[in-house]
Amino acid sequence: MGRLSARLLMQRGRPKSDRLGKIRSLDLSGLELLSEHLDPKLLCRLTQLQELDLSNNQLETLPDNLGLSHLRVLRCANNQLGDVTALCQFPKLEELSLEGNPFLTVNDNLKVSFLLPTLRKVNGKDASSTYSQVENLNRELTSRVTAHWEKFMATLGPEEEAEKAQADFVKSAVRDVRYGPESLSEFTQWRVRMISEELVASSRTQVHKDDSPEKPPEAGAAHKPRARLATLKRPDDVPLNLSPSKRACASPSAQVEGGPVAGSDGSQPALKLEPLHFLQCHSKNNSPQDLETQLWACAFEPAWEEGATSQTVATCGGEAVCVIDCQTGIVLHKYKAPGEEFFSVAWTALMVVTQAGHKKRWSVLAAAGLRGLVRLLHVRAGFCCGVIRAHKKAIATLCFSPAHETHLFTASYDKRIILWDIGVPNQDYEFQASQLLTLDTTSIPLRLCPVASCPDARLLAGCEGGCCCWDVRLDQPQKRRVCEVEFVFSEGSEASGRRVDGLAFVNEDVVASKGSGLGTICLWSWRQTWGCRGSQSTVAVVVLARLQWSPTELAYFSLSACPDKGIVLCGDEEGNVWLYDVSNILKQPPLLPAAPQAPTQILKWPQPWALGQAVTKTMVNTVVANASFTYLTALTDSNIVAIWGRL
Repeated sequence: MGRLSARLLMQRGRPKSDRLGKIRSLDLSGLELLSEHLDPKLLCRLTQLQELDLSNNQLETLPDNLGLSHLRVLRCANNQLGDVTALCQFPKLEELSLEGNPFLTVNDNLKVSFLLPTLRKVNGKDASSTYSQVENLNRELTSRVTAHWEKFMATLGPEEEAEKAQADFVKSAVRDVRYGPESLSEFTQWRVRMISEELVASSRTQVHKDDSPEKPPEAGAAHKPRARLATLKRPDDVPLNLSPSKRACASPSAQVEGGPVAGSDGSQPALKLEPLHFLQCHSKNNSPQDLETQLWACAFEPAWEEGATSQTVATCGGEAVCVIDCQTGIVLHKYKAPGEEFFSVAWTALMVVTQAGHKKRWSVLAAAGLRGLVRLLHVRAGFCCGVIRAHKKAIATLCFSPAHETHLFTASYDKRIILWDIGVPNQDYEFQASQLLTLDTTSIPLRLCPVASCPDARLLAGCEGGCCCWDVRLDQPQKRRVCEVEFVFSEGSEASGRRVDGLAFVNEDVVASKGSGLGTICLWSWRQTWGCRGSQSTVAVVVLARLQWSPTELAYFSLSACPDKGIVLCGDEEGNVWLYDVSNILKQPPLLPAAPQAPTQILKWPQPWALGQAVTKTMVNTVVANASFTYLTALTDSNIVAIWGRL
């Protein structure tokens, strides 16, 4: 499709007219239009246009001088838009559709609400909740930038050049003023720059803090206030309440039971954590009465920059997958699949190339469960990119290979583990997965761990019948393989054939594993164990240490590790989180395993209130911390996502 012509506009416009100035509705969808095809000189002749459909094209930007000042409805679904700031040229816009633009994020949704104060609907939904979030963010940012301005001006000497000093202020404000979740940092920095430049332009020392967002310089219409919602969370995300005493205490439940407190043996001091948020965001029918939906797995999103850490966590349980900002407790995204029960989630980061040749980074979330399907979710754009019909029975767990960003392992109740290559999405943002390997198990696989020192060569799995290892090298001819080695925990507390329902690498060598009903977690050396293998198919693990855990007979409490901090985590049947600092063992393993090591800390269940009573004795099925150990997320059997923060 080339540039638009007046003839084409008259053919596709309504009402039918031989004059562009009389057209009120125009359908330009499905014409393979590029951004440069939108000729402002031609389109500005549509002086009465109120409705424009640009869906299903290849637009990466909108020209900023289209002149459609009367436009009320704009449809731009299924394009490649990467920025929304040009929308401010439509000051009377009331309805906007942006679905299917995978490079737009939650930050762009907030920008839209700020730039277009007359909007009533975005993507077919009421815009008031997003507007309320923007209103609160804007008010707090204005206050913080104003305080920063006053502090900055107070430090200036009389000899400093005002113009240069004010330019330095804008840079320092963008760098130093922070508020809200990390996932909204693009929007907050955008607003901080805007507010700072307004302060500099007016040379005022204080900005009036209004309850409504200020009109941005590029917006052409006056701001119209709206009713404020009572909460920033979405209507279907039901929070639990902490008692006032719990909120007032710095860390009422981060009690230390056993283990060193001051790090006298070389380990870290006891960490100070406080309960921050309790959410019922997986409720059936969004009902606050639901305290029964079981939550099974969570994973932190990979950080976008090397050396950074994420505060965004994905959780799954029931028919929902939620993506939560741990700092604020806001549910950023929610995906529902009626009839499904999700058991596992895993993240990967892909680099995709647009039709125009631009590189974009995607965070893709895989989710699977009862129906044997893997759903690949582009959470920032809010849609499912693909479905893999992976198994005929339920998928217990899945994980991406750390060596290949597109390689995904799925483990099923059909006693098979399959390695998939999900590939990269095509021009329609769809995945075409291919099957690479099938690994047969003798019992149901429960946990998967690519071997840390050779993730593209060996896969470790905790199963109902023990702990097994497979050769997963793709340069080998067999595409279907049986277990290469079975690991035996023969020293007293664990025996061959016993269920292994917890498994994680603490570093490149040390593995933490747990079986049911044993009251211990085992730390063992992969390197030493593999070195003793020879040609044997059954190998006794080389135990480094044992960690004291709950004596419960119940199963399926998953453990996790925070390798950067040398920490092992596990929940129990009473809502507690057991925390072990094993950094001393990693530095210098004992010559012989001693008595089980007590936990460094046990975080007691804070007993949040729901339905007028405290929620007690809940099972913590899984607990995971981010890489920097600033946030810890625990999932329960009673539909509660609990988030802890490090002080």
